[in-house]
Amino acid sequence: MIGRDSHAIRGLGAPLAAFFLLLAAGAGLAWTQHRALQRDQQQLGAARLERASVHGRLQRIAEEEREVKEKLALYRRLEDLRIIGAERRLEWVDAMARIRAQRELPDLRYQVERQRLLKSVPGKPANIEFHSSTMNVELALLHEGDLFRFLHDLRASGNAYYSVRRCSIRRTGEAPAGGTVAPRLRAACQIDLITILDHAAAT
Repeated sequence: MIGRDSHAIRGLGAPLAAFFLLLAAGAGLAWTQHRALQRDQQQLGAARLERASVHGRLQRIAEEEREVKEKLALYRRLEDLRIIGAERRLEWVDAMARIRAQRELPDLRYQVERQRLLKSVPGKPANIEFHSSTMNVELALLHEGDLFRFLHDLRASGNAYYSVRRCSIRRTGEAPAGGTVAPRLRAACQIDLITILDHAAAT
Protein backbone atom coordinates (compact mmCIF):
# COMPACT_ATOMS: atom_id res chain seq x y z
CA MET A 1 0.00 0.00 0.00
CA ILE A 2 2.77 2.29 0.98
CA GLY A 3 4.65 1.40 -2.15
CA ARG A 4 1.72 2.30 -4.31
CA ASP A 5 1.35 5.68 -2.51
CA SER A 6 5.02 6.45 -3.00
CA HIS A 7 4.71 5.53 -6.64
CA ALA A 8 1.66 7.81 -6.94
CA ILE A 9 3.50 10.68 -5.29
CA ARG A 10 6.44 10.22 -7.60
CA GLY A 11 3.98 10.25 -10.48
CA LEU A 12 2.68 13.66 -9.31
CA GLY A 13 6.13 15.17 -9.16
CA ALA A 14 6.29 16.16 -12.82
CA PRO A 15 2.77 17.69 -12.91
CA LEU A 16 3.45 19.56 -9.66
CA ALA A 17 6.74 20.87 -11.01
CA ALA A 18 4.99 21.95 -14.18
CA PHE A 19 2.26 23.59 -12.09
CA PHE A 20 4.71 25.56 -9.98
CA LEU A 21 6.67 26.46 -13.09
CA LEU A 22 3.52 27.76 -14.75
CA LEU A 23 2.56 29.59 -11.54
CA ALA A 24 5.97 31.26 -11.42
CA ALA A 25 5.75 32.10 -15.09
CA GLY A 26 2.27 33.58 -14.59
CA ALA A 27 3.46 35.62 -11.63
CA GLY A 28 6.44 36.83 -13.63
CA LEU A 29 4.21 37.72 -16.55
CA ALA A 30 1.78 39.56 -14.27
CA TRP A 31 4.66 41.51 -12.69
CA THR A 32 6.04 42.31 -16.12
CA GLN A 33 2.62 43.51 -17.29
CA HIS A 34 2.23 45.59 -14.12
CA ARG A 35 5.60 47.23 -14.65
CA ALA A 36 4.79 47.86 -18.31
CA LEU A 37 1.45 49.38 -17.28
CA GLN A 38 3.19 51.63 -14.74
CA ARG A 39 5.73 52.68 -17.37
CA ASP A 40 2.96 53.40 -19.88
CA GLN A 41 1.04 55.42 -17.27
CA GLN A 42 4.17 57.39 -16.44
CA GLN A 43 4.81 58.07 -20.11
CA LEU A 44 1.18 59.05 -20.58
CA GLY A 45 1.37 61.40 -17.60
CA ALA A 46 4.59 62.93 -18.92
CA ALA A 47 3.02 63.31 -22.36
CA ARG A 48 0.01 65.03 -20.83
CA LEU A 49 2.24 67.39 -18.85
CA GLU A 50 4.24 68.17 -21.97
CA ARG A 51 1.04 68.73 -23.92
CA ALA A 52 -0.27 71.07 -21.24
CA SER A 53 3.06 72.92 -21.21
CA VAL A 54 3.04 73.27 -24.99
CA HIS A 55 -0.59 74.40 -24.91
CA GLY A 56 0.27 77.00 -22.27
CA ARG A 57 3.20 78.28 -24.33
CA LEU A 58 1.02 78.48 -27.43
CA GLN A 59 -1.60 80.40 -25.47
CA ARG A 60 1.03 82.85 -24.19
CA ILE A 61 2.42 83.29 -27.70
CA ALA A 62 -1.08 83.89 -29.07
CA GLU A 63 -1.78 86.41 -26.27
CA GLU A 64 1.50 88.21 -26.90
CA GLU A 65 0.78 88.27 -30.63
CA ARG A 66 -2.67 89.72 -29.95
CA GLU A 67 -1.19 92.40 -27.68
CA VAL A 68 1.43 93.29 -30.30
CA LYS A 69 -1.28 93.59 -32.98
CA GLU A 70 -3.40 95.79 -30.71
CA LYS A 71 -0.44 98.04 -29.87
CA LEU A 72 0.55 98.21 -33.53
CA ALA A 73 -3.02 99.15 -34.50
CA LEU A 74 -3.04 101.85 -31.80
CA TYR A 75 0.33 103.16 -32.96
CA ARG A 76 -0.88 103.35 -36.55
CA ARG A 77 -4.07 105.08 -35.40
CA LEU A 78 -1.99 107.67 -33.55
CA GLU A 79 0.15 108.10 -36.65
CA ASP A 80 -2.97 108.61 -38.77
CA LEU A 81 -4.14 111.29 -36.33
CA ARG A 82 -0.66 112.83 -36.52
CA ILE A 83 -0.30 112.66 -32.75
CA ILE A 84 3.16 111.05 -32.96
CA GLY A 85 5.99 113.44 -33.72
CA ALA A 86 6.80 117.07 -33.11
CA GLU A 87 3.92 119.39 -32.29
CA ARG A 88 2.22 120.97 -35.31
CA ARG A 89 1.28 124.51 -34.33
CA LEU A 90 0.52 125.60 -37.89
CA GLU A 91 -1.97 122.74 -38.23
CA TRP A 92 -3.56 123.80 -34.93
CA VAL A 93 -4.00 127.32 -36.27
CA ASP A 94 -5.56 125.99 -39.48
CA ALA A 95 -7.91 123.71 -37.50
CA MET A 96 -9.10 126.58 -35.28
CA ALA A 97 -9.72 128.80 -38.30
CA ARG A 98 -11.61 126.02 -40.08
CA ILE A 99 -13.79 125.26 -37.05
CA ARG A 100 -14.56 128.92 -36.52
CA ALA A 101 -15.65 129.32 -40.17
CA GLN A 102 -17.66 126.07 -40.35
CA ARG A 103 -19.47 126.64 -37.04
CA GLU A 104 -19.81 130.38 -37.68
CA LEU A 105 -18.49 131.19 -34.24
CA PRO A 106 -18.71 134.96 -33.79
CA ASP A 107 -15.80 135.28 -31.36
CA LEU A 108 -13.07 132.70 -30.85
CA ARG A 109 -9.79 133.56 -29.16
CA TYR A 110 -7.01 131.26 -28.10
CA GLN A 111 -3.41 131.21 -26.98
CA VAL A 112 -1.06 128.22 -26.86
CA GLU A 113 1.49 128.09 -24.07
CA ARG A 114 5.01 126.73 -24.36
CA GLN A 115 5.42 123.00 -24.66
CA ARG A 116 6.39 121.02 -21.57
CA LEU A 117 7.46 117.43 -20.98
CA LEU A 118 4.77 115.38 -19.25
CA LYS A 119 6.49 112.02 -18.96
CA SER A 120 9.35 110.02 -20.41
CA VAL A 121 8.76 106.28 -20.69
CA PRO A 122 11.82 104.01 -20.99
CA GLY A 123 11.70 101.69 -23.96
CA LYS A 124 13.69 99.80 -26.54
CA PRO A 125 15.38 100.88 -28.71
CA ALA A 126 14.64 104.41 -27.43
CA ASN A 127 12.50 106.31 -24.95
CA ILE A 128 9.03 107.65 -25.68
CA GLU A 129 8.18 111.13 -24.44
CA PHE A 130 4.76 112.69 -23.87
CA HIS A 131 4.64 116.43 -24.39
CA SER A 132 1.84 118.86 -23.70
CA SER A 133 1.03 122.42 -24.72
CA THR A 134 -1.88 124.07 -22.95
CA MET A 135 -4.34 126.00 -25.12
CA ASN A 136 -6.40 128.69 -23.40
CA VAL A 137 -9.59 129.22 -25.38
CA GLU A 138 -12.39 131.78 -25.07
CA LEU A 139 -15.41 131.71 -27.34
CA ALA A 140 -18.85 133.29 -27.50
CA LEU A 141 -21.81 130.88 -27.57
CA LEU A 142 -25.41 131.09 -28.62
CA HIS A 143 -26.07 128.09 -26.33
CA GLU A 144 -24.16 125.33 -24.53
CA GLY A 145 -24.32 122.96 -27.51
CA ASP A 146 -21.92 125.22 -29.44
CA LEU A 147 -19.20 124.38 -26.91
CA PHE A 148 -19.71 120.62 -27.24
CA ARG A 149 -19.63 120.85 -31.04
CA PHE A 150 -16.45 122.93 -30.89
CA LEU A 151 -14.71 120.37 -28.68
CA HIS A 152 -15.87 117.52 -30.93
CA ASP A 153 -14.52 119.27 -34.02
CA LEU A 154 -11.25 119.98 -32.26
CA ARG A 155 -10.73 116.33 -31.31
CA ALA A 156 -11.67 115.19 -34.82
CA SER A 157 -9.09 117.51 -36.38
CA GLY A 158 -6.17 115.37 -35.18
CA ASN A 159 -2.60 116.72 -34.95
CA ALA A 160 -2.65 116.15 -31.16
CA TYR A 161 -4.57 114.39 -28.42
CA TYR A 162 -6.91 117.00 -27.01
CA SER A 163 -7.48 116.61 -23.27
CA VAL A 164 -9.93 119.12 -21.79
CA ARG A 165 -8.61 120.17 -18.39
CA ARG A 166 -11.49 122.48 -17.49
CA CYS A 167 -14.26 124.57 -19.04
CA SER A 168 -16.53 127.22 -17.59
CA ILE A 169 -19.53 129.04 -19.06
CA ARG A 170 -20.91 132.39 -17.93
CA ARG A 171 -23.69 134.65 -19.11
CA THR A 172 -22.67 137.87 -20.81
CA GLY A 173 -25.84 139.92 -20.18
CA GLU A 174 -29.49 140.36 -21.11
CA ALA A 175 -30.91 139.27 -24.43
CA PRO A 176 -30.72 141.98 -27.11
CA ALA A 177 -33.93 143.81 -27.96
CA GLY A 178 -35.83 143.35 -31.19
CA GLY A 179 -35.35 139.57 -31.35
CA THR A 180 -31.79 139.86 -32.59
CA VAL A 181 -29.82 136.62 -32.27
CA ALA A 182 -26.58 137.30 -30.44
CA PRO A 183 -24.32 135.30 -28.14
CA ARG A 184 -25.43 135.42 -24.52
CA LEU A 185 -22.85 132.96 -23.18
CA ARG A 186 -19.09 132.94 -23.05
CA ALA A 187 -16.92 129.87 -22.46
CA ALA A 188 -13.37 129.68 -21.19
CA CYS A 189 -11.44 126.40 -21.50
CA GLN A 190 -8.02 125.03 -20.80
CA ILE A 191 -7.15 122.23 -23.21
CA ASP A 192 -3.95 120.20 -23.19
CA LEU A 193 -2.63 119.39 -26.66
CA ILE A 194 -0.61 116.22 -26.13
CA THR A 195 1.87 114.85 -28.64
CA ILE A 196 4.08 111.77 -28.46
CA LEU A 197 7.71 111.81 -29.49
CA ASP A 198 9.05 108.38 -30.41
CA HIS A 199 12.85 108.74 -30.48
CA ALA A 200 13.23 105.36 -32.16
CA ALA A 201 11.04 106.45 -35.06
CA ALA A 202 12.74 109.85 -35.24
CA THR A 203 16.21 108.38 -35.75
